[in-house]
Amino acid sequence: MATTEKKIQISNLLVIIGLFIMLIMALLPLLNINLIWMRWAFAAGAAIVLVARFIGLYNGPVMRIKRLHRLLIVSALLYCASAVMMFYSRGTNDWIAFLLAGLVMQIYASWMIDYESKKTDK
Repeated sequence: MATTEKKIQISNLLVIIGLFIMLIMALLPLLNINLIWMRWAFAAGAAIVLVARFIGLYNGPVMRIKRLHRLLIVSALLYCASAVMMFYSRGTNDWIAFLLAGLVMQIYASWMIDYESKKTDK
């Protein structure tokens, strides 16, 4: 069994890979390059982020940080919803709303996790 630090490193690497895949695949449809494999790649990136969020789940004593990590999981679920909308809303850009909602939640949670971690370290 890997140590907690190793799990966090693996989780962070998977999140970076998944978000990078999603970024590339989200930009291409906006440039009118719309191929079916791009939707599958976006969905794979969203799934990678979701799995990474579960791997890097916080088990420490601070309840606020636990809640913020759960918010990161909700953000990853919104990415998955965005991938589903890519498949089922042909011709519209409804998937962008879910993508942006997940992005805003992820930015907020990431900043607050950093803030709370610094506050508890004092």
